[in-house]
Parts: sequence; structure tokens; C-alpha cells
Amino acid sequence: MMSEDTSGETRPAAPVLLTGASGALGRVLARELAAKGWQLRLTDIAPFPDEVPAGATFEAADLLDRAAIARLAKGCGAILHFGGTSVERPFDEVFGPNVQGLYNIYEAARAAGARVVFASSNHTIGFHTRSTTIDPDSPYRPDSYYGASKVWGEMMGRLYWHKHGVESVLVRIGSCFPEPVDARMLATWLSYGDLVRLCERAVLAPQVGCCVIWGASHNSRMTWWEGDARDLIGWQPEDSADGYAGTVGDKTSGDPVIEAHQGGAYVKMGWTRA
Repeated sequence: MMSEDTSGETRPAAPVLLTGASGALGRVLARELAAKGWQLRLTDIAPFPDEVPAGATFEAADLLDRAAIARLAKGCGAILHFGGTSVERPFDEVFGPNVQGLYNIYEAARAAGARVVFASSNHTIGFHTRSTTIDPDSPYRPDSYYGASKVWGEMMGRLYWHKHGVESVLVRIGSCFPEPVDARMLATWLSYGDLVRLCERAVLAPQVGCCVIWGASHNSRMTWWEGDARDLIGWQPEDSADGYAGTVGDKTSGDPVIEAHQGGAYVKMGWTRA
């Protein structure tokens, strides 16, 4: 559901819960969406490092606290789920927030009747080679415990759609940083602006079912991913990594395994193959 302000811009009629609000991407979303007049409930296990934006509230909560997550989600129309472990870590550190915590998010969404926008990752398919073009129906090939946890998250989204009618937009984020820092990111980079606009459309689109969006900007080197649901939600990236080619185009790892695979350095973390 949407409401319209006097400027003609649309915004959600109900509050939106943003998990992981104290992280790099959460802080961007909190600032930019609050500036558009969104009612935001911000939460993270860590304190919010900035001044809480006008019209938003912040409450510290652990994703493993099912009652707290359910209470925060009550009355919300959508959950922007950016919480949890966001990089590769030992399995025990990934499991709690990214598996059990994700279950708590979907149970809260089911009870609240809320849509979930799930910050998934390119590391769900990291062992596909860069010479391959894949679509959302291509096999999962996670490259890490972190990537495997995001596969779990996407599967929970599909389960809750088919069994409970909970809508999800599964955003397979490439590399979301202020600017690209190496040659791989000339393909995978997602600008902060494109991320914000993607999340806007993921929340405001009338119907989404359970769909996948490739989270990359309009980069000419991105030939790996195709066929997502961006037209369904009404999103097209506006920014591009192409202008950084002259400064980072020669910055590679030098490792042939890393450079061959879409997941980059994650494929070699914990590597024991001969």
C-alpha cells in the first residue's frame, strides 16, 4: 500500500522495518528513505552510529530474539532485511543470525502480513565461472558459508511465498560500495543510489510474488547475470561502474581460481583442493 505526499512522491502507507540499520548499507537506506518521508523502524544488535533520522525510531535487538523481532514488525507493511553476518565467517558465527535469525524474520513477516526485501548475495552463485551467463533459475553454487546462508534465505523466501503467501524480493547484491575498487567490481558494482531506488521499488511495487533481482548497476562488463524481475518491480539501474575502468581496470588478485569465478576472493577462503 502507498500514500502520496503533496510533492507527488509515493511512500509506504505503513511503517517499514529495517534490520541491520547500523551497518554500512543500513545507514544509507535509513538516511535516504527517511528523507523521503518513510516511517522507519530501525533495528540492529549494534547501536545506531548516527543521529536517528527524523520520522524514524531505533531499537537495539538481536535477530535471535524472536519476540522482539515480531514486536518490531507488528503493523509494518514491509521488512528490509539487511541484518545478520554480512561477510564470510566461521560456520558457527554465520549460523545463528543468518539461519535462525532469518527464520524469525519470516515468522514475523507472516504474522504481520509484511513483504520481505531480503539482502541476498552474489555469493549464492559464486562458483559459476565468469565466462558463463546465468539467470535466476540457474543452479545455486555458493562459494562460502556466508553464501550458503543466503541460499537458505532465498529458499525460506520461496517456502513462505508458496505456503503462506508472504511476498519477497530477493536481491542478489553484487558489490555495494561508494565506488568500485578493483576490476571485478567493474562488473558487480551496485551504487548506493541504485540500491536505494531498488529498495524503494521493491517495497512500493503493487505485487511481487517471490522474485529475484540482480543487484548491480548499469555496468557494461556485467555479462554474467540476466533475466531477473526488475521490470516487475519497475526498477532500472541509473549509475555505472564504467567511468572507473581507467583507475581500477588493472587491479586483479592475480589468482587464476579467483579470477575465473563470479564470487571472486570468496571462492578461495578455506580452500583445500589440490
